[in-house]
Amino acid sequence: MTAFIDIAALEDIPRQGARLVKTVLGCIAVFRTADDQVFALEDRCPHKGGPLSEGIVHGTSVTCPLHAWVFDMNTGQAQGADDGAVQTFAVRLEAGRVLLDATRLARRSAA
Repeated sequence: MTAFIDIAALEDIPRQGARLVKTVLGCIAVFRTADDQVFALEDRCPHKGGPLSEGIVHGTSVTCPLHAWVFDMNTGQAQGADDGAVQTFAVRLEAGRVLLDATRLARRSAA
């Protein structure tokens, strides 16, 4: 069974923006789209290490602020001619709260 941890209210994440969750595995960017979908991705672009949490959210994609690599937030895959991917994490909404899959974080607590 998957364990989820409550990380924020949906309203705490700006539309077409992100919030950062610091974990022992590194930082996870939790994104909110214009239509209130939520996604969670590793907060490090594989190209030059740019902070995706500071990127531009458009539809279900995010653009890295350093060199404009675009990632599909559903899959973590780079789009267009760019080759690479970021790790994705399961996230869901429940009663206005954003819940993050803690399965990979279970051995250590989130910071």
